[in-house]
Amino acid sequence: MKTIVISIGGSVILSRDLDLSFFRKLASLFNKVSEQNKLFIVVGGGNIARRYIKLGRELGFDEKNLDSIGIDVTRINAKFLANTMGDNNPNIPISINEAVEINKPIVIMGGTSPGHSTDLVGAELAEKTSSDLYIIATNVDGVFNKDPNKYTDVKMIGSIKIDDLITDFGTEWKQAGKNIVIDGPALKVIKDKKINTCVLNGKKLDRLENALNFKPFKGTKILV
Repeated sequence: MKTIVISIGGSVILSRDLDLSFFRKLASLFNKVSEQNKLFIVVGGGNIARRYIKLGRELGFDEKNLDSIGIDVTRINAKFLANTMGDNNPNIPISINEAVEINKPIVIMGGTSPGHSTDLVGAELAEKTSSDLYIIATNVDGVFNKDPNKYTDVKMIGSIKIDDLITDFGTEWKQAGKNIVIDGPALKVIKDKKINTCVLNGKKLDRLENALNFKPFKGTKILV
């Protein structure tokens, strides 16, 4: 049995263009894969968290409180997904150690503490569990040479060295609600612990399914 950690963006599971069938298909996919593998799913805050954080920042909230608000949203998103998935963990763990202790084929959680995003939670889970694969399932197809949300003349990168990502994004935590492919602290853990990592579009379930089954997929592989 292999261990797989999936960090899935809140904007993947709760975007405006997704319907009920997506959740059913996603739940079915995870349940099927969990018959042969142990899955840890870390759910992000997405647009809902960013909207709260933006409003809080305009009202003068400090970064620690903004982070805490974002974490609360990730846990609500995680609870939503957990209920969709059926008989998994109804109580969302608040730490990596708590998640690791849950004896279920699928463990679902959100954020843990201020100072980083759910990317780092996933990376630390991958390290703690000696996972075979860490999947970052976002709302874009992979890592691009430019921000695909801002530019049209972009190219997806099939594979990229972790050092190149660190050069571009650093290893520090920027601020709550920052919308980047992988946050800096997560990049550091991925590099230091040589975690097998890939980035793909979580909305495109065929690609996610291929990655979960260790088959070729369209996305970006992080070379460590």
